[in-house]
Amino acid sequence: MNKTTTFRDLGPMEYQAAWDYQEKLFNEIIGIKLTNRSNNTQHPTPNHLLFVEHPHVYTLGKNGSENNLLINHLQLQNHEATFVKTDRGGDITYHGPGQIVGYPILDLDNFFPDIHKYVAYLEEAVIRTIAEYGITGDRLKGASGVWLDHDKPGKARKICAIGIRTSRWVTMHGFAFNVNTELRYFDFINPCGFTDKKATSMQMELGKDIDIEEVKTKLKGHLAALFEMELI
Repeated sequence: MNKTTTFRDLGPMEYQAAWDYQEKLFNEIIGIKLTNRSNNTQHPTPNHLLFVEHPHVYTLGKNGSENNLLINHLQLQNHEATFVKTDRGGDITYHGPGQIVGYPILDLDNFFPDIHKYVAYLEEAVIRTIAEYGITGDRLKGASGVWLDHDKPGKARKICAIGIRTSRWVTMHGFAFNVNTELRYFDFINPCGFTDKKATSMQMELGKDIDIEEVKTKLKGHLAALFEMELI
């Protein structure tokens, strides 16, 4: 098993360009796995961890409903936002400046072939990261991601959304973690399909701007520890 993982911070990038790049890496890994199977070889498969920051965009999962986008395309343009249908799981979410979007493109055969454990580790990395800033995150039964005050009626709010795609134990897409995110953009959707829950950010919870590069470093460290990755 190869747990060496190449990390790249792509910086600001359009959603479609990042998706295309993910697809390229994803297909390369699957290609190696198929070749190994057909030729009875054992060439190692690579792993990748991408961080990126998108301009304002709403993305809809393959099983989501367009009715959860509450504004029309003209209003999208007025807010300098776009809308993209994707092949990930989950419903609708928002990506934008001040948010850490993470795309792990991993061959889970290098780690553990368990999707539930994989999602739990993504959640745990964010939970451990925000805990370093005094924020208590948790999981909400039946809803992926990281939540605050999930057990208090009317108070539940989401700080990190998760939506993934897997094929032959290879992952893509990932998580959107609100650090200094402009939360008013969530007013134009039912986040992840919920009509009774809100989004939040580290900035909102702590009442100040957060050093996003510091958060990236902490988050990357927690991901590496949980997955026992060697990041390069």
